[in-house]
Amino acid sequence: MVLPLFHVDAFTDRPFAGNPAAVCLLPSWKENRWLQAVAREMNLSETAFLVKQRDYFDLRWFTPKIEVDLCGHATLASAHVLWQQGQTTSDEIRFSTRSGILTALNQQGEIELNFPLEPDEPAPAPANLVAALNISPTYVGKNRFDYLVEVSCENTLRHLEPDFRLLASVPCRGVIVTSESADPQFDFVSRAFFPRLGVDEDPVCGSAHCCLVSFWRKRLGKNAFVAFQVSARGGVVKVRVVKDRVFLSGKATTVAKGEVLVGE
Repeated sequence: MVLPLFHVDAFTDRPFAGNPAAVCLLPSWKENRWLQAVAREMNLSETAFLVKQRDYFDLRWFTPKIEVDLCGHATLASAHVLWQQGQTTSDEIRFSTRSGILTALNQQGEIELNFPLEPDEPAPAPANLVAALNISPTYVGKNRFDYLVEVSCENTLRHLEPDFRLLASVPCRGVIVTSESADPQFDFVSRAFFPRLGVDEDPVCGSAHCCLVSFWRKRLGKNAFVAFQVSARGGVVKVRVVKDRVFLSGKATTVAKGEVLVGE
């Protein structure tokens, strides 16, 4: 069986930047061990698998190690592929996921995702978190997925060199580190680390911004932001919050396309 497979850079308008994801189109669901094996073979932070239903698409996300509950950049990449390949003519795509129904809206070349807000609450720093980051945080919080750490400035954020072995011992999905931006064109900057998932640093993490927008809304007193993730690849995320929903906007570009030749 031949299955279409795409390599897409999300949250960027140029190749070899933003966050790469693999997108695989399936006629029906395969066994979990096969899905995980493909994600491990792709060895990207996320591989998205899609199955078309009558009025929506089933969507699942896998890191090289496990299936996850929410992923922004691979959802953006999935919507980009579906429109690019003519899999839908609608300007809105509905996805059925482990985090409920998510939508993607085609806005003349930019894609807007509708995701749940994932607010943090202040929390004590767990053992090994501060040591793994080797910084003095100005704030530590936690939501249902991740720890959120604020540092004093962008320079500190950019020069972080986490001990990923130690960070992987922190009991959470991952760790988001943020600060205000030194560049006036951006409201805040961030980095995101997920060593427990097999992804030491995620280049541009959409789901992290579902927490970051809640945090910075309180700090800056507004509801719409332009954010930059200061990973080596870098990526711009436009994000706004309305009640308990987060709207993430960005572009994507297909870098490669091919076929999965091994099925079971």
